[in-house]
Amino acid sequence: MKPEAVTRAERILGLEAASWDRVARRGYSLNEHWLVEFTDGGRAFLKVGHIDPSPEWVRDEYKVYGVVEGDFMPELLGFEDGESPLLILEHIVDAWWPPPWRDEDVAAVQAALEEIAAVEVDRDLPRLVDNAWPGWPEVTADPEPFLGLGLVTREWLEGALPALVDAAAATQLDGDSLLHCDVRSDNLCIRHGRAVLVDWNHARVGNPAVDLAFWLPSLRLEDGPPPESFDVDELAPFVAGFFAALAGLPKPEGAPTVREFQRAQLEVALPWACTALGLPV
Repeated sequence: MKPEAVTRAERILGLEAASWDRVARRGYSLNEHWLVEFTDGGRAFLKVGHIDPSPEWVRDEYKVYGVVEGDFMPELLGFEDGESPLLILEHIVDAWWPPPWRDEDVAAVQAALEEIAAVEVDRDLPRLVDNAWPGWPEVTADPEPFLGLGLVTREWLEGALPALVDAAAATQLDGDSLLHCDVRSDNLCIRHGRAVLVDWNHARVGNPAVDLAFWLPSLRLEDGPPPESFDVDELAPFVAGFFAALAGLPKPEGAPTVREFQRAQLEVALPWACTALGLPV
């Protein structure tokens, strides 16, 4: 029986599907993904939002495609709203999806982030500075979820918190550059030597260094270079605070495996922040 998402894509595009395959999730939300090949030889990638917050994320991503375009993102083919919104994108073929990271891949992603930051956004996108960023103030107000991770002692936290809070508060978020705001390996591929980023639902306008800094913990987890290699150490306390405030919280229904990944990133970001501030690691 033909899946509903495929039937909807046929109607939207005016094409007949010849074959389709369900795609296993690489990320942490519970969106439904399909690869479809049509009788005319064309291909498409389908994304369907079912479980909150996935439907709103699919709608947000569609809005970004109405504002931004470039070789660093897939081509938009179609969209349909509703209880389970459907986004239809170019199926990216002949691409390498890290990890592992080859020698030239990291540089390709950096080049793409520079290209993205240079894009002139003609219409409004949310601003990074207006986000309600969780961080060290939340850990200060209720340290138990963070301490429950077993990464530090209570005494260490009491001694380090003032410096971490002050450094994170001084982080420059404002700016006029486009950011992807979710850079990691399951959201990018390398095609013909260029990085292409997918999952644009969190796109913002602000300081472009934030995109680079938040990518580095996951890159290190995949045997990439250490975060200290990229000259964005001033952002390390902010990045560590974000993961510290979230990793110990209950699992969200729409992304049940994300807490484990946030903890893993924290295990990279916290020593990075400590080194940047001269705190005991």
